[in-house]
Amino acid sequence: MADLSALEIAYCVFVMLLAYGLRGSTGFGGALGMPLLALVLPIKVLVPVWTLLGFASSVAILGRDRKHVDYRAMIAFMPWCAVGIAVGLYFFKSLDARMLTRGLGVVVLLYAVQSLVGVVRGAPPRWLRRVIEPVAGILSGGVGTMFGSMGSVFFAMYLDARAVAKDAFRATTSAMLLLLCIARGVGYYAVGEFTLDAWLMFAVAFPLMLVGIYVGDRIQVNISEQSFRKMVCVTLFICGIPLLFK
Repeated sequence: MADLSALEIAYCVFVMLLAYGLRGSTGFGGALGMPLLALVLPIKVLVPVWTLLGFASSVAILGRDRKHVDYRAMIAFMPWCAVGIAVGLYFFKSLDARMLTRGLGVVVLLYAVQSLVGVVRGAPPRWLRRVIEPVAGILSGGVGTMFGSMGSVFFAMYLDARAVAKDAFRATTSAMLLLLCIARGVGYYAVGEFTLDAWLMFAVAFPLMLVGIYVGDRIQVNISEQSFRKMVCVTLFICGIPLLFK
């Protein structure tokens, strides 16, 4: 963090407020933060920090929505997710920062394309989504652990396959993210990834996250959900390209 210029620090503050402001106002947008910050921050430090932020933001959201959590769906999903976490920890520990950053670029691009196709064409058949439920669990744990982000897309695939109602969908996603953050946080601690730099970065980012969620929760964004999803997809695609060359 000490090596960042004033412009880079201002950029990080803007990204944090934007990402969590959008999450607070629309329920989406948190996925934007990780790839945008990875353009200027080392991913080996950023991933554990994003896990701590994911834990804190999920607790904040569940404080109001916890009564809507679908516990049956969550319990059925978590064993597969645990397998993915173990796989993700292995690769996170063994790969260097450059490979992880480029891997994040690939995942971001695939995520953006898949999400955009889903927005334009609609969801795939339910029978097909049920077939890939175990795969979604493993990928959510693995991708989320390796890159600190993008795992929630597999939560969405899984819950959509089970036809979970809207209120339960948002609450259960937050609850599943909370458990994922706890599990991979224990894993990061076990392999020594919670460094002093990570804790300092979290201490700086935490109040920005709270401000973003607080302000976003009180602002009505005049944009349709479909238009917003398209905007997120395009933004992720644009920021995924430079990650490939870092």
